[in-house]
Amino acid sequence: MATPETVSPHLPVVLVLAGHDPTGGAGLIADAEAIAACGGWALTIPTALTVQNCRDVQRVVPADPDIMRAAAAALDDFEVAAIKVGLVADLASLDAVTDIVRCFPGVPLVVDPVLRAGGGRELSTAELVDAFRERLLPLVDILTPNRDELARLSAQPGEDTERAVELMTLGCQAVLVTGTDSPVPGTPGDRVAHTLHTPDQSRQWSWPRLEGRYHGSGCTLAAALAARLAAGESLVGACEQAQAFTWQALANGWRPGEGQSLPRRLWRLPVTPVKGVDEPAASG
Repeated sequence: MATPETVSPHLPVVLVLAGHDPTGGAGLIADAEAIAACGGWALTIPTALTVQNCRDVQRVVPADPDIMRAAAAALDDFEVAAIKVGLVADLASLDAVTDIVRCFPGVPLVVDPVLRAGGGRELSTAELVDAFRERLLPLVDILTPNRDELARLSAQPGEDTERAVELMTLGCQAVLVTGTDSPVPGTPGDRVAHTLHTPDQSRQWSWPRLEGRYHGSGCTLAAALAARLAAGESLVGACEQAQAFTWQALANGWRPGEGQSLPRRLWRLPVTPVKGVDEPAASG
């Protein structure tokens, strides 16, 4: 009989630095699910704890930066193949994130710049955005902002292309701009366009627009992208696969109450029926 060691696959490892969202819609839980569904293994280090629901964020408590550094240093059993960064809540945790990333030279870094909650609460400040541009952006392989986040991160007025180019002049290698919340001009109302900018090319994808509002779509996209890069995919291929995965997670999403819907990254797994809800009661 084969031992577990002989049948164990090699899993691409993604180190995740992000906030904890108790709903599971976004943050570390979302990232870990997306990475697992895309064939990888997630190592998770909280950058913040949050108080939130499917409507908005009420409170953000930054993590202890020394604990973050120690947690990363303790993971020496793993060969990290990609890094994904999400919510960075203050300057001290930004410095910790930057220190951790610098410990993995040559490892692809995907950053989802979480600047505002889906319900509208601000999660960043002008000072933190400036520090992000100066300290972390030069280390980023691909940034995944929506169009509003791109406008806030860039000091360049004008179109998305000019803003993406400005961020790339600061050292960021590529920018995947999502157009769900703020549609790209000229996009039909029933479509969503996402655009990849690199120093050599621009590439745009168009997807059918789904009804409703979703909590955690950006986290899902960035984590899936990191997983595919960790597996050795090309940048363009990883971007396309991550978008397809995210669209399916949203299309199969779950709305537990009156707030935003939650992406189901593990939608292919069977659903256990809830008696009285998902199946008829037994007749006597």
